[in-house]
Amino acid sequence: MNGDVLIRPAGDRDWDAIADMEAAAYGELGLSEGREALRSRAEVSPETCFVLEADGRAVGYLLALPYPAGRYPDLRQSETTAFVSRNLHLHDLVVAPPFRGGGMARRLLEHVAGTARTHGYEQLSLVAVGDSEGFWSSCGFTAHPRPVTAGGYGSTAVYMSAPVPVHGPRPSPPHESS
Repeated sequence: MNGDVLIRPAGDRDWDAIADMEAAAYGELGLSEGREALRSRAEVSPETCFVLEADGRAVGYLLALPYPAGRYPDLRQSETTAFVSRNLHLHDLVVAPPFRGGGMARRLLEHVAGTARTHGYEQLSLVAVGDSEGFWSSCGFTAHPRPVTAGGYGSTAVYMSAPVPVHGPRPSPPHESS
């Protein structure tokens, strides 16, 4: 990697890479949704779905969509409804293995938080899977006591939320250098 990193809106050319990264991250957990379900989530909120690009290729992504607080998409179904909500649900965040550990996931999270602030969202939510609750807690998310019992997330899934920061890192510029 030459140091150039770009966070940009997800586009048509990205779905093969997104589907491959998602399958690699969630397949062994039995949580892989497939290309069309992933794409359906971005179609209801394209302004809150992003790709992390390095050296001209997608190396990470974040899909977020407005969803009522306390609810979350069903992994077994495509998204058909664009909800009006002050809650932005972070449905999926994946960084390809060679790019992990360098703060890229947090950069994507800061970018979407800035976008959420700009668009007037008041809360971010997510369902933590695969023992990721510790990471999300370190990012300011709080676990809710009610278990995640629907949607195909598995028995260890945890619903979490955080207020959208009023102040904090501004949205990433379209082109960043490391």
